[in-house]
Amino acid sequence: MSDQTILEVKDLKKYFSIGKKQLVHAVDGVSFRLDRGKTLGLVGESGCGKSTCARTIIRMYDVTGGSIVLDGTDITNMNQKELKPLRRKMQMIFQDPYASLNARMTVRDIIAEPLIAHNVVKNKAESTDLVYAMLDQVGLTKEHANRYAHEFSGGQRQRVGIARALILQPELVICDEPISALDVSIQAQVINLLKDFQEEKGVSYLFIAHDLSMVRYVSDDVGVMYLGQLVEMAESDEIYQHPLHPYTKGLLGSIPIANPALARQKKKSSIEGDIPSPIHPPTGCRFHTRCPYAKPECSQAAAPLKDVGGGHMVACHLY
Repeated sequence: MSDQTILEVKDLKKYFSIGKKQLVHAVDGVSFRLDRGKTLGLVGESGCGKSTCARTIIRMYDVTGGSIVLDGTDITNMNQKELKPLRRKMQMIFQDPYASLNARMTVRDIIAEPLIAHNVVKNKAESTDLVYAMLDQVGLTKEHANRYAHEFSGGQRQRVGIARALILQPELVICDEPISALDVSIQAQVINLLKDFQEEKGVSYLFIAHDLSMVRYVSDDVGVMYLGQLVEMAESDEIYQHPLHPYTKGLLGSIPIANPALARQKKKSSIEGDIPSPIHPPTGCRFHTRCPYAKPECSQAAAPLKDVGGGHMVACHLY
């Protein structure tokens, strides 16, 4: 692991037990690395394991297998007491800006809570100036500090969530679909806010979203997940201009466009069929049940994620 790497994930697995002999293979062998000051976007259909992967990395879930190394420290099997000093380095912005905020706490208390929990300040009074400064950075004012979450719009609530995550000046922030519940105009404001923080503080982002166009704008590299596994990873422009995996091509083909003629052409590359059950995932390549290019070997053995040139990684028997 180099000095430039803030996060390295190797063969990460997270299974959930739903019975005596049944397991949900939510994340099944994911590996990647994230450098300082960079953004890695994770995309894929609902249920592909993106959010579970993120919550396992930040250790909201225990790890079933594999390893997670944060800034040179293996946090895979640490308990919560051991993790607490490292929590300052990694924070999370949640998808639902209302459910993630305590309805009984004022904005001042919500943003000050991490400072007090990590002994950055001794009490609320000492945190006031820091809270006001952070509110100003996220586009709110100190007049907002004494209000409650229900008094804000969705975009304002998400700004509060961002302020809470960034108040400790973490090195890694996991953004779990932070814009999916917001209006389009507000989405752009939130994304620009996050990019400004990255340029100013050098923070790294693991950015999860359904909006493929937004992921391209915000990410340096993009990883594509399907049924708990990474099937392709490359630089952002490379993966959008030269997608290789049939699943990636289908995702990009599903992006709506305004031109009806082009839309009809794009429809041919969309993905058909339903996602198989993560309880009993298909053998071999997990996408072969929906892939128009599937060969007999695809159902027999999974293709490893390999470099096909220029750092473009793909897991497919076609290459």
